[in-house]
Amino acid sequence: MLKNVFSPITIKGKTMKNRLAVAPMVTNYCNEDGTCTEMFSAYHETKAKGGFGMIITEDFTVRPRGKGFKHLPGLWNDEQIPGFKEFTKRIHKHDTVLIAQIYHAGRQSSKMVLGEAPEAPSAIPCPFSPDMPEELSVEEIKKIITEFGDCARRAEDAGFDGIEVHGAHGYLISQFMSSYTNKRTDEYGGSLQNRIRFAVEIVKDIRSKVSKDFIVGYRISADEHVTGGRNIGDTLTIVPFLEEAGIDYIHVSAGVYRSFDDIIPSQYRGHSWNTDAAGEVKKITKLPVISVGRINDPRLAETIIASGKADIVAMGRQSLTDPETPNKAKEGRFDEIRNCIACHHGCVKNLLNNVPIQCILNPTLGRESKVALEKTEAPKNIMVIGSGPAGLEAAITAASRGHRVKVFEKNRWAGGQFRIGAVPPGKGEMINYINWQLNELKKLNVPVLMETEVTPELVKKEKPDVIFAATGAVPIIPNIPGIDRPNVVSAHDVLAGNVNTGNSIVVVGGGCVGAETANQLANYLKGVTIIEMLDAIAGDEIVVPRWDLLEDLEKNKVRICTKTTVDEITDAGVKVSGAVNEVIPCDTVVLAVGAKPVLGLADTLKKEGYDVRVIGDASKVGLGGEAIMEGFEVGRTI
Repeated sequence: MLKNVFSPITIKGKTMKNRLAVAPMVTNYCNEDGTCTEMFSAYHETKAKGGFGMIITEDFTVRPRGKGFKHLPGLWNDEQIPGFKEFTKRIHKHDTVLIAQIYHAGRQSSKMVLGEAPEAPSAIPCPFSPDMPEELSVEEIKKIITEFGDCARRAEDAGFDGIEVHGAHGYLISQFMSSYTNKRTDEYGGSLQNRIRFAVEIVKDIRSKVSKDFIVGYRISADEHVTGGRNIGDTLTIVPFLEEAGIDYIHVSAGVYRSFDDIIPSQYRGHSWNTDAAGEVKKITKLPVISVGRINDPRLAETIIASGKADIVAMGRQSLTDPETPNKAKEGRFDEIRNCIACHHGCVKNLLNNVPIQCILNPTLGRESKVALEKTEAPKNIMVIGSGPAGLEAAITAASRGHRVKVFEKNRWAGGQFRIGAVPPGKGEMINYINWQLNELKKLNVPVLMETEVTPELVKKEKPDVIFAATGAVPIIPNIPGIDRPNVVSAHDVLAGNVNTGNSIVVVGGGCVGAETANQLANYLKGVTIIEMLDAIAGDEIVVPRWDLLEDLEKNKVRICTKTTVDEITDAGVKVSGAVNEVIPCDTVVLAVGAKPVLGLADTLKKEGYDVRVIGDASKVGLGGEAIMEGFEVGRTI
């Protein structure tokens, strides 16, 4: 079925067994001095075992002042080589082509990371950094060029099959290439030829220091998607110069930090959205072209390659969520592939906080050598109450270890709040994860009894040794005059399809749940107003999904009243005060002011002497990733 994906391709004598590559992603898994760690090695080895034909490791820094994050790998001195030499040996055992991406962050860093000001072509700060960068002198530019070459030489000494020059995403090389960030008037600024000089000289310096069979790739943003930045036309003009300088493949990405939503798009963005740009590059070069960008299914990769738009497909976050994606696809086990939902809550959130990344759907990420599931020597009868992500994850993990597990759910559908969270626009892929969990339980022969409410009598009949109480949460009902009116409903009931609304709606609460519910209703062409007491809405969402949500709300003409509180719900509408003082007419009032744990049954069962482990929102109302991790841990340690 995937004849193109699973056909080999050879670059500089190195043969990839398939066309699936791991895209480079910052993990913060290395030591602060740039040396290798077991965490870094085990993380990448898991992907190699999972069948990827190529792994492009992230952001090897060419000099300490080039770091954009604190715990990046580095090859700026020879002392860093031995650790990575052992690393490359581990990866090569699995027949994987291994590429080290090398880079300098330029202005896209900070004093917090570097201990000094970043350096850049021009004194123009990055929107994500508070610090003014220092302009590089020509002497320093020449030095950095040689440092790229030296870094590549060390990568070859360490056993890598090649390097990828990071000329994308607004980092230093990209900064020189774009008039958006380069305002120099010397030989490294101004005209196109001057702006690409830095990149061309880097490639030539690398070529002079590595063997002829060593792969030299190049990553480029086809379009920077900022006013005054490079576009696809500029990129098509630049690529032949890079090819002439000596690169062996071109990796087509997009964006700079100001257009961060193009570098790491959220679930609001369509699949393989950047592939057409790769196709344009493919038309003007004979080099292998890599496409990347929201590709989370090998069948998407197959169509991209079959269309002729790319030779190789890179999967970044998909390799975090399921590092075994290639092997499962090759064996036709598509329903066993756990798909990335582009939520940003584990990977990007941690990245922006300069801590090791996680994946909310993969509790083992970053802990691959520490959390192997061991078979139990004392199988227990485990009753799981609730089929939200925490309960299902606990059931999967416990059953995988040999425990006898049953899951009980009082509702028609599994998934709990996670399923309801998939209802608003742009969030539909969250359902895929619940489907994956149910499929895993089916493989493990774990019964999932739907529309079965657990009572103390049922528990007595089942005689469990342990109970996992994943009973979830219910909406908080605030003490507001008029709250008991029949036209007042919860966001939970609206998204679950339990109630309908009128055409004029006030949503009370502008957190993520309230904002997404408002977007859902406005998408149905209803008039919606959000009331939020804080100074901004959706403050609990991550940067890029929040940008996308706010853009959608604006498109759907949702009125947003911040720094405003609800005083009363009356016949005339909702009376508010603060930044806005008026009565807002409406047919329906939707409450989205938080949730509280459901603990009644768990407390009763504890009093009756049962061993009850409370998990998920029933333990503490939070995000899906926290619930999944809690479910995994209770299943792993029982």
